[in-house]
Amino acid sequence: MVPFLKRGGGAADQQEMSFLDHLEELRWHIIRALIGLLVATAICGVYADLIVQDILMRPLREAGLKAQVLTPYGIVLLYMQTVLICGLIVSMPNTLYWLWKFVAPGLLPKERRYVARVLFLTSFCFFGGVAFSYFILLPYSLTFFATFGTQSIDLNIAIDHYIGFILTLLLGAGLVFELPMISYFLTKIGFLTPEFMRQYRRHSIVVILILAALVTPTPDPLTQLMLAVPLLLLYETSIFVSKMALKQSEAERAVAADESATAGGHSS
Repeated sequence: MVPFLKRGGGAADQQEMSFLDHLEELRWHIIRALIGLLVATAICGVYADLIVQDILMRPLREAGLKAQVLTPYGIVLLYMQTVLICGLIVSMPNTLYWLWKFVAPGLLPKERRYVARVLFLTSFCFFGGVAFSYFILLPYSLTFFATFGTQSIDLNIAIDHYIGFILTLLLGAGLVFELPMISYFLTKIGFLTPEFMRQYRRHSIVVILILAALVTPTPDPLTQLMLAVPLLLLYETSIFVSKMALKQSEAERAVAADESATAGGHSS
């Protein structure tokens, strides 16, 4: 069995963890994240009518569009889908917290002190993406769709398709807005550098355009561009974040080397 090293404050604090130990720890973190998801889902279930009628349906009404149910069980599936995905969105800070708790033991003590700051910034990026899609991307998309109605054809939207559309948009935008934090973590563990991101900037633009097309559940190219432009800005921000993380890591290694050299000089 290949041992895994769980870093602590020094050599005396280091513990070896087997692969199975890591799996067991990961299992409990997943269970805690699922418990948070269940609690958030239950809360969203209590306020399901408020979420559907006052939050999710409001952009549709403001665009002058009407919704209709096409199947007898459409309303039931609609509420189930709404409660589950909204619970996933609401519980995201808890999920990110337990993800961080799983990664944190492999970091230095100075890095673990940033747990509250990292959790806040990660949650801020996620909910920033959700807010952007709800207040900017979604109204524009619905207004664009409303222009295709004619006198002989009523533009009515199937309610289950609409709710699936908006929830996918909210969740997808929230996840892709995590790009700066992802670049921060990858840089801290040595998998990413700002030079690499600059070198493959053109390739990343193509990937971002494809990602925007996949995240936005609509063939409208303007809607896709409205998501792609912020993603391009986030990519440039991620380069800056990666640069700052790299400088921080180099400074921490330099301090650790000086402390080690000082301790070695004193011992001799």
